[in-house]
This record gives sequence, structure tokens and C-alpha cells, in this order.
Amino acid sequence: MTDTTPARLLKLLSLLQTPREWPGGELAERLDVTPRTIRRDIDRLRELGYPVEASRGSAGGYRLVAGAALPPLVLDDEEAVAIAVGLRAGAGHAIEGVDEASVRALAKLEQVLPARLRHRVSSLQNATVALARGDGSTIDPRTLTTLASAATGQERLRFAYRSREGTETRRQVEPYRLVSTGRRWYLVAYDLLREDWRTFRVDRVSEPFATGARFTPRPLPGESGGADGGGAEDAARYFARSMAGRQPELRLDVWFGAPTAFVVARLPPTLGVPEPVPGPDGENPGGEDSGNGCRLRSSCTDSLEWVALRLALVDCEFTVQGPPELVEHLERLGARLTRAAGAPR
Repeated sequence: MTDTTPARLLKLLSLLQTPREWPGGELAERLDVTPRTIRRDIDRLRELGYPVEASRGSAGGYRLVAGAALPPLVLDDEEAVAIAVGLRAGAGHAIEGVDEASVRALAKLEQVLPARLRHRVSSLQNATVALARGDGSTIDPRTLTTLASAATGQERLRFAYRSREGTETRRQVEPYRLVSTGRRWYLVAYDLLREDWRTFRVDRVSEPFATGARFTPRPLPGESGGADGGGAEDAARYFARSMAGRQPELRLDVWFGAPTAFVVARLPPTLGVPEPVPGPDGENPGGEDSGNGCRLRSSCTDSLEWVALRLALVDCEFTVQGPPELVEHLERLGARLTRAAGAPR
């Protein structure tokens, strides 16, 4: 292969990755080579694992089809910037189902982005404003990718951390895993100064810095995964145990005056899945137009304020049977909202 062949193959692959069929003559014209050279380059791509399909005839050409494996993906500058910005949006807002995958993919992509493209991605990100989530917490995707890269590379981290009370401290940790709850991100890590495991809310982390010092992962408390731990499942179990010890458990018993599918589509899955049932005492408090009701019986460790807000946002009639503290909070909140609606204008 000549010195120009690798660059030409990358350009050819970039063209073939567009969803269309390319006539051999058009490819040859684009790359300033002969049709015979295009045929040889297509054969080289197939040898590298790219499934290039050829159609015969005067209108025939070449196109890239889905294969059994995923060969290396080639992106031009604009595509790389667009994907990086999209991944940052997905990672920074904890979108359920894609949040963790976004962080992993973004960490890999930003490692190989040229400096000029990293600058473009950062400039575009800094020039846009995202609508804050309901709980008001925001996350810098660059913080997430720094934490994810350090955990993957088993590299110690330094960062500033703000506690719930607002106290600022400096931490040095051995990062284990990032955990997403759908609402917030947390870092599970071994705190070197305190010589114990900790979970850190990522929206309270600032100035993260990978030190370059490598470490051998420690097993999480209560897990038997060996020196390298058991990975994401162990981290999720440890996180659930640690959070359960911090906040009292709420045992929810809520009836909704709407079909199950309606409620499931609007209720965070972390609060549980309701079952179709009639209303309290066999009645339907929602009235004739509310349709079949459903009942939620589950447990959570979220705050009363957040649970009350999420129940109200389902946007249908509902009755809370328990816990008593949630009922009391809703009574106070309802009275406050009633006074607000009746205030003089």
C-alpha cells in the first residue's frame, strides 16, 4: 500500500457510511482514482471486516450494510462534534436508559478527539443552556467523563466536594463506579483520607483531577467479587444499601384514578409499578370519567417533597393511603396552594 492508500480508504469508508448506494464511477471521481482502484479498495475494506455490498448492472454500485460485528467507525469532523455534543446532553441530564451508556461512550470518544475538535465541542457546550431538572441539580458532562475515565483506567482522583450542609472539603479517592438513579449521578469510591468507602453526589463535585497514580481495585464491603470486585451490580447493591441507611424508607400506598398505562408513563420507575385495581373501599374517587384505577404499593428512600411532587405530576386524581407523614405533607402543601390560589391580585 502506498502512503496515500490509508487516507483514501478512510475517505472511502466515510462515504460508504452514508445511507445510500454509491456508483463506482462516482466514488472514483470523488477520490480522484480509477474504478479499478475503487474495486481494490473495496476488497481491502472487506478484508478489514466492513460488509460492503455490490450490486451489478449499469445502475449498480456499493453500499455498507449491517454486519454481525461492529468494525471501527470513521467520523468526519462535523459528525464527531455532533455525536460528542449529543452524548454530553444525554450524560449530563441522566436520561433514563441511555445515561450510563452515554458517559461510557463520551469518555471513549473524548480520549481520541483531536484538540481542535475538543475545543469546538467545549465551545458549543458552553454557549448553550439546558433546562434544569425539577430538583434543580445540574451536572457538567466533563466532570462525568473525568470520573468515568478515572474509574475505567483505575486512576486515583482529587476533587473538591460540597456536603449537604455546604461544607467544602478536598478529597482523594479510588473511584469504583458511577451510579445513575435516573435523577442524580453518584460516585462510589474508596476515600483514602477517611480510609473507608463513600458515595458522592456528582453535582456536588468540582475541579476533578486524575492524578495519574494507578491503584488495584478493592472489594466493596459485603461483596465477594475478589480483588477486582464484581463490577456494576456490586456497585448498585452497595449504593442501595448506603442510601437506605441515610434516609428513612417510605412505604407508599397510593391509588390513582387513571388506567395503569397512563400512570406508568408518567411515574418515575424508581417509585415502583402500580397494579390495576378499583378505588379505595371498592369505589372510584376519580369519578366516571377517570376510567379504571390502579394502586401503587412500593418502598423508596426519596424525600417527601420529591415524592409529593412526582405524584402530583402524574396529572390525575390520586389518594394517598400511606405513609402518614406523606399524607400530612400533602395536606400542608394543599392548604398552601389553596391559599396561593385565593390570594388577592
